[in-house]
Amino acid sequence: MATQAVSIHGHFYQPPREDPLTNLIPNEPGAAPYNNWNEKILAECYQPNAMLGNFSRISFNIGPTLFTWLQSQDQNTYQQILDQNQVNRRQFGVGNAIAQAYNHTILPLASSSDKAIQIYWGIADFIHRFGHQPQGMWLPETAVDYECLTMMANMGIEFTILAPWQAEDEGLDPTEPYQIVLPGGKSMIVFFYQRDLSTKISFDPQSTANAAQFVNGILVDHFHSQKDLAGKDQLILLASDGELYGHHQPSREQFLAQLLDGSSAAAGLTTTYPALWLQSHQPKKTIRIRERTSWSCHHGVTRWSGECACTSLDGRWKTHLRKSLDRLAVALDGIYFETLYPLVPKPRVMRQEYIHSILGEQKVERLIFEMASHPLTTEQTRQIVLLLESQRERQRIFTSCGWFFEDFDRIEPKNVIAYAAQAVRLAYLATGDDLAPQVVSHLKHVVSPRTGLTADQVFTNHLSRTSDLKEHLTD
Repeated sequence: MATQAVSIHGHFYQPPREDPLTNLIPNEPGAAPYNNWNEKILAECYQPNAMLGNFSRISFNIGPTLFTWLQSQDQNTYQQILDQNQVNRRQFGVGNAIAQAYNHTILPLASSSDKAIQIYWGIADFIHRFGHQPQGMWLPETAVDYECLTMMANMGIEFTILAPWQAEDEGLDPTEPYQIVLPGGKSMIVFFYQRDLSTKISFDPQSTANAAQFVNGILVDHFHSQKDLAGKDQLILLASDGELYGHHQPSREQFLAQLLDGSSAAAGLTTTYPALWLQSHQPKKTIRIRERTSWSCHHGVTRWSGECACTSLDGRWKTHLRKSLDRLAVALDGIYFETLYPLVPKPRVMRQEYIHSILGEQKVERLIFEMASHPLTTEQTRQIVLLLESQRERQRIFTSCGWFFEDFDRIEPKNVIAYAAQAVRLAYLATGDDLAPQVVSHLKHVVSPRTGLTADQVFTNHLSRTSDLKEHLTD
């Protein structure tokens, strides 16, 4: 008898919210009665889903920036999530958690070196927490190109999840996985989520009011009867923002628990997750993808690079912000490489390996000692530490949330500018090279269409809080 299976994927992510000077999250009034949005979503989503055991039943990824905060603020929930993946590892030999590119950068818009860092750091973070190599990886906003898929494959990733409209083949059958052929003899498996059902779960609260009704009245109708008659197994994968379950839609953590622990079985469905499905259902067909596409914007990746019809306000600020930060990244890289090449033969490798120091696995001084071409002075070591931290902030400036929303005058874009200012400050402390004036001149063109706030104001306000560059700003 053919198997009809269902898998739910939850993408759990919050951008970094910490003030880069204090490393603390400032009070966020919109999250009241909680101090900030992380605390609010923890109470409404992460905690109840962990308590219900939902993280053992779904496919999921948790963004490293969120996981870092969760580990420090709620060790019990953090450990429950890790343990629930481990339950599946012990029972089936494969886990249900997958990795995520580290800073939620839109990878098709990133340089090749940034893609490599984001993928490598995401894998390293996953191994650090879960204790094993991830089989799958979530691409931020499912934004994809062949280069990032090839890098993922080269680093041991076997599969990813995409939206159906990201496939070139309009006759796509989302009830089975596909193989993407990559250069160099590599390949990547892709699961395409079911569009209509994923949309219902995300945007139609009435459809998820009752798990049994959802399964029997909606879900079962999306299996192909001809495939069932032919004895062919089918998997329907639903994908959504994981914070939907309890935060965006109250009580939907209960819907999720009932869907996967009773309602599906009662309807004759098997619950699974991609890594488990692949044990007996390797892809039989190949497919090509549409590059520079995503799940949340039907205009490719324009939402994160310029004016896009997804938003109603003037989006020119996004174009200017992207160009400004791209220029800053090039300038920061120039300082980094010019300073390190005489001291470290492989500064690119050092930058990539720095994740192990970020995770507390290796002292940064030890990393520098191992990679330096000769013994370094205390001042040279300090200089390298500052530049590595500057590069860490440089990665944070490209978190996708800086461009996702309609207006610049929001927490997320202003945080991106704060990280840019901190990257500039750290580079200045390391070398005396002051990038602030040119950054300010570029950021003047980033203007909120709603309030008129400009990015250069946010940038200079951040730097004015430090004594290091305050004089230079007033000269």
